[in-house]
Amino acid sequence: MSQKLVVTDQAFGNTRHEQAAAALVGAQFSEHQCRSEDETLEAVRGAHAVLNNFAPMTHRVMAAMAPGAVVVRYGVGVDNVDLAAAKALGVRVCHVPDYGVEEVADHAAAMTLALARKLDHYGTGIRNGEWKIAQMVDGLRSLRDTTVGLIGLGRIARAFASRMAAFGCTIVGYDPYVTNQQAREAGIEPMSRAEVIACANVLSLHVPLTPETRHVIDADAMAQMPKGAILINCSRGGLIDETALAAALASGKLSGAGLDVFEKEPLPADSPLRSAPHLLVSPHAAFFSDASVDALQRLASEEALRGLRGEALRCALT
Repeated sequence: MSQKLVVTDQAFGNTRHEQAAAALVGAQFSEHQCRSEDETLEAVRGAHAVLNNFAPMTHRVMAAMAPGAVVVRYGVGVDNVDLAAAKALGVRVCHVPDYGVEEVADHAAAMTLALARKLDHYGTGIRNGEWKIAQMVDGLRSLRDTTVGLIGLGRIARAFASRMAAFGCTIVGYDPYVTNQQAREAGIEPMSRAEVIACANVLSLHVPLTPETRHVIDADAMAQMPKGAILINCSRGGLIDETALAAALASGKLSGAGLDVFEKEPLPADSPLRSAPHLLVSPHAAFFSDASVDALQRLASEEALRGLRGEALRCALT
């Protein structure tokens, strides 16, 4: 009986790398656009390798897979995969942590620069018939006088830090898994999380979504941020209390925010963020470029192929 390689869902437009991987070992191939748990369960029933984007990989879903199956998550985060259940079931899980690093860093930097230079203020002012700068903005901090704070100091955070340092910003950061020496070698002054939040004119988040990091930036954290600070999140939506963020933007406590990710995606029609001022948004697209998408699919497909061959996985999580 041949093996089965299943794509539960994807937003890339083609699955040529995935189909090629299946063909190399004579595996059956199928692709779907699963959203619900029931849809996903039926799609992966008996599968030996599963390539997964956002479909829920629960205990019930993974129990329907073939013994010793592998789940390959397209991307870095695995908050839609029950890792404890996978371990209990003997399902191997891996991800692709090293694609799109430069794209996400570029995206975060672009949002930061647009908000720091208050481009949306100017655009709104001109459309309203204004031309005098003082009527459009209430002060503008030089990037050379700006402190950029990072929560999380992984690959993307460091790439973002190097971009902002080029504009003369002071870079500080917090990551309990990075030594002070490692942070300083990357040009980042290590601080406690509370210190970073309290001093950063721009606060950018670069951590996975876990029970410990959910709403790491809540109303209390925003109250500790400097008045007029900017919040950037190109990591995971659940890191921020979105209701509190909308209130902080409306009150002027924060002068702007850039979000590529949200607690619920697509962003609900009744989200308070939809009417929040000085908010730049994008649809979980920070990773996107022609090159990065191709690399993601190729690397994920190579992992699936290793799984089908019973080989060691490159980026195993369980």
